[in-house]
Amino acid sequence: MTFKTMLTIVDVRQSDEDLNTAIELCSEINAQLSVVVMTIATLPPLGDYPIGTADAWVKDRHHDLEAISKRVDAVETMVKNAGISATVVDEYPEPARISQVIGRHARYTDATIIGSGLLRNDLLITTVVDGALFESGRPILITPHGSKPTLRPKCVLLAWDSGVECVRAAREALDIMVSAKEVHVTLIDPDTSSIVNGPEPGADIAAYLAHHGVKITVDRLPSGGKAIADVLKQHATDISAGLIVMGAYGHSRMRERIFGGVTRSMIDEPQLPVLMAR
Repeated sequence: MTFKTMLTIVDVRQSDEDLNTAIELCSEINAQLSVVVMTIATLPPLGDYPIGTADAWVKDRHHDLEAISKRVDAVETMVKNAGISATVVDEYPEPARISQVIGRHARYTDATIIGSGLLRNDLLITTVVDGALFESGRPILITPHGSKPTLRPKCVLLAWDSGVECVRAAREALDIMVSAKEVHVTLIDPDTSSIVNGPEPGADIAAYLAHHGVKITVDRLPSGGKAIADVLKQHATDISAGLIVMGAYGHSRMRERIFGGVTRSMIDEPQLPVLMAR
């Protein structure tokens, strides 16, 4: 699909790094930028708390709302100076509502940018990613620190296992792959006996993408006992990929959080931009 609107989340306490990345991406493709400025609401005191606790909560809340207002003004100035089309809104959700709030905003954009500042934000990253992926039906674009994110990469690695999540990711990134000079459909330890993969794993998706004009190479790689995420990252480096496209959470979120998984590794330790969809 064509990306015409992008969402970024700005915590009042983080730097402008993520916002600058989002501005650069939107400038590159002439897209609208939606910015949500937020911080987590302090919960009101409950039960038998010492006298004055409620007053302290009111003061904290007032301070938070004031900080949000100032940050909104600063963000509006930045996007105006950048000369891009943008909307800036503020949110002050309680912890239990963060995913729903993010999902509601993400639903009406083409992708949510997960920048390096947000990746380092232990209080927000998990709930923001959950909201963007599970509450919106839209992809996320992870942009780690030190990377050069672009939606016009010359080389793309499409991580493939024939799952529905991979199909969705490929469809979301179709325009990106069409404009790329080369796309590597990459399978790790493909099962040739599986009815899902067929007798020649990767051939079906390669044919589909070729019909759309994508310049395809199919890479079938052994894991050699290494984690799949590590093999994908290394292969992306070897082929000088500018973007990894992959499905997210082929297993349940709880299972991946407990035992680890490809999605979790790509979020926790990304080395280059990753477009994920579910």
